Amino acid sequence: MNKTELVAAVAEKSGLSKKDSEKAVSAVIDTIINSVAKGEKVQFVGFGTFEQRQRNARTGIDPRTKKQINIPASKVPAFKAGNAFKEAVNK
Repeated sequence: MNKTELVAAVAEKSGLSKKDSEKAVSAVIDTIINSVAKGEKVQFVGFGTFEQRQRNARTGIDPRTKKQINIPASKVPAFKAGNAFKEAVNK
């Protein structure tokens, strides 16, 4: 499912127009992105948690030159599925 299909499904289930549903979906996504970028957790009970995790610096290999390179530390977004979500997928 892509964003357009999600907007259509939200419009159908909620009774909103596709335009209003697109605004709502975009607002939710933007809010999650901005909150996680600030280091905050976004938790939906039963669905899951979006959070920021720290990735340590490490040594890697450049596949073109086969030389070792240093990969700097970085922050990455992460999602952990909630129990209800996991159970729905495992049915």
